Amino acid sequence: MTLSGIVVRSVALATMISLAMPFSAASKRAKPRADHQDSAASGSDPLDKVLHTMDQTSASFRTAQADFVWTTFNSVANEVVGTDKGKIYFRRSGKDTEMAADVTSPSPKQIVFTGGKIQVYQPAIAQVDSYDAGTHREEFETFLVLGFGSSGSEMRKSFQIKYAGQEKVGTAETAKIELTPLSDKVKQQFPKIDLWIDLQSGLSLRQQLWQTGGDYRLADYSDIQLNKKLPDTFKLKTSGSTKIVSH
Repeated sequence: MTLSGIVVRSVALATMISLAMPFSAASKRAKPRADHQDSAASGSDPLDKVLHTMDQTSASFRTAQADFVWTTFNSVANEVVGTDKGKIYFRRSGKDTEMAADVTSPSPKQIVFTGGKIQVYQPAIAQVDSYDAGTHREEFETFLVLGFGSSGSEMRKSFQIKYAGQEKVGTAETAKIELTPLSDKVKQQFPKIDLWIDLQSGLSLRQQLWQTGGDYRLADYSDIQLNKKLPDTFKLKTSGSTKIVSH
């Protein structure tokens, strides 16, 4: 794979951490243990309480939109090597969740996840990179439990979860939780993921995806709006000369 291909694939996978869990994938897994549900309902454990709030938000989730800032840190250079800004959109369609992201800075990109594929359109080079979710099923299903509208009970099935206390993100009080993937394949790429969950809404306001060696991608979300009508952003707006590359 070329360097540009690795970069685009990295963007695609990092974007997947912001997606909600499709019910079709969730239905193939075991139901959460009753003791977790009872503990969450009683509020006796801070981690269970946070995951229970996420479950409640997931039950009524239909759409979401937010502003984002994605920051990429390189541990060898010991500095930030990239910052992407834009808007991101989600909608639940039947049993699945679709995502669209419009990257506006520093270079325009459009990212769409729908119909089992994630597509990254780069207008500057008139190219669409298309990834089949089935080809990377284990990775995608793990990341799909992490974002807007996701369920805390589903998250337990893909990660070991540790409660790391309360922190402020902007003006919001959040619970920081540390995730370790249960899948060895995923763990080799991303040994740890940190989430900051809004205590009121049950939504992830910040996500930090750690790679082996200390590199990471930090995602910050603001102006989050739930269950409102979305613009038509779930189709790529390409030119007639656009090249499509399948991976």
